[in-house]
Amino acid sequence: MRFGPIVREDREGREIILRSAEEEDAAELIRYLKTIAEESRFLTNEPEEVNLTEEAERAFLASKRDAERELMLIARDRETGRHIGNCSFLSVGGKKRVLHRCGVGIALYREFCGRGIGRIMLETVLGAAKEAGYEQAELEVVTENNRAVRLYETLGFKICGTLPRNMKYADGTYADVYWMAKEL
Repeated sequence: MRFGPIVREDREGREIILRSAEEEDAAELIRYLKTIAEESRFLTNEPEEVNLTEEAERAFLASKRDAERELMLIARDRETGRHIGNCSFLSVGGKKRVLHRCGVGIALYREFCGRGIGRIMLETVLGAAKEAGYEQAELEVVTENNRAVRLYETLGFKICGTLPRNMKYADGTYADVYWMAKEL
């Protein structure tokens, strides 16, 4: 799905450009995936598992751009042009009984957290998902990620269950995950 560009202002008064990811973003997005995997234990990938080729990422981005009901949104700082993060929605499946549901994902570079950018991105993606015909948005979040859980709840997501020991880290510890959903 093609989206934007649109400009929004974060809590610090800085302008953020939101637009759909394009194939030329591929190399930058691979670097981003590696960095955020190192920065956060709340994501599913270990840093060494991010081994996409630029060609594969380009194909993935083209498929999202051409999809009628999926969006890969990127945010950039308007002044510096720096990539801030991504937010997306994807269908949970192709069967008629689940066509009303989409999965939502979001991640930002750590340095951009706390400026309201995640909220701006999620509100944008949830609006686009509703316009695409989805009736319910769903996500998973590590139970210890309190800031994210609070954000999702303020946007209307409800905790629908807990998936115990959903992730196992390299050090042998586990993380539980909340499954959250919101009616659009």
